Amino acid sequence: MRGYDLSNITYIKGDTGWIVFDPLISAETAAAAHKLVEKHLGKRPVVAVVYSHSHVDHFGGVKGIVSEDDVKAGKVRILAPKGFLDHAVSENVFAGNAMSRRAMYQGGLTVPVGPKGQIDVGLGKAASTGRVTLIPPTDIIGKTPTEITIDGVTMVFQYTPGTEAPAEMNTYFPQFKALWMAENCTSVMHNIYTIRGAEIRDSYAWAHFINQAIDLFGDKTDVVFASHHWPRRGRKKVIAFLGKQRDLYKYIHDQTLRLANHGYTMIEIAEMMKLPKSLDDEFFNRGYYGTLNHNVKGVYQKYLGWYDGNPAHLHPLPPVDAGKNYVEYMG
Repeated sequence: MRGYDLSNITYIKGDTGWIVFDPLISAETAAAAHKLVEKHLGKRPVVAVVYSHSHVDHFGGVKGIVSEDDVKAGKVRILAPKGFLDHAVSENVFAGNAMSRRAMYQGGLTVPVGPKGQIDVGLGKAASTGRVTLIPPTDIIGKTPTEITIDGVTMVFQYTPGTEAPAEMNTYFPQFKALWMAENCTSVMHNIYTIRGAEIRDSYAWAHFINQAIDLFGDKTDVVFASHHWPRRGRKKVIAFLGKQRDLYKYIHDQTLRLANHGYTMIEIAEMMKLPKSLDDEFFNRGYYGTLNHNVKGVYQKYLGWYDGNPAHLHPLPPVDAGKNYVEYMG
């Protein structure tokens, strides 16, 4: 289900109930989506919830669809990748205030919706601002492959740490020949560095785990879907999509380091970098969310930090002090 929040909420039909993937940011939006499901598909209990990774738009609405009492009673299982709870809490607590403020700017969340205001945020139409909730997972996935059957639905989990999130996992459904790519593949160029503030993503690991997904599931997948945007159907389209998303992140990683090793600085490399036509022509590799310029800087920062090698930049003045000096200098 798209359009209820920044992320998708996905319902997998089991023998008796629903397995729900990524219950949005807010309890209110998740509850509204669940109400629509019940209206059109009938009332069925939620028997499991899967958090694909540790970002808030993939778990925050959980109490809008299930209660913590039902989880404690064993009526509902909650599955998440190893390290989920630590990273979910640390990202939203350690730098929570600063990150929340910056996220408001990144997404334009307080800008009025309209042609001259907030139109879209790339990963979805908008991020909700309701009640964020969390129920700790009952099942932890920490290796590939991990096969679990719940309510007649078999799921094969691929553990992908250090990709789009520090704790993340993809899921393959052999009965349906369907592959869930979490947020490791989307219909845009994603962020290696996100301007709201977060840990730099490892583009090398990111490309590696997409490639592993192709090796594990590519020849038996007829549809690929994810926690943002829309599904792609047909094995040929699936492989092309996965392969070129893999190549995108690997190219940014490799070429940034190649140019850094030739002596170029972070800002210089970001201005020099261009994608090859074979990658740049794909709609799903375009920078409608992340940008090539920012991502190059993210790769550089991961390996070499903020210092550009110029000693004059080791200890610059703060903006106010620098501004006063500039005014004094200019007269």
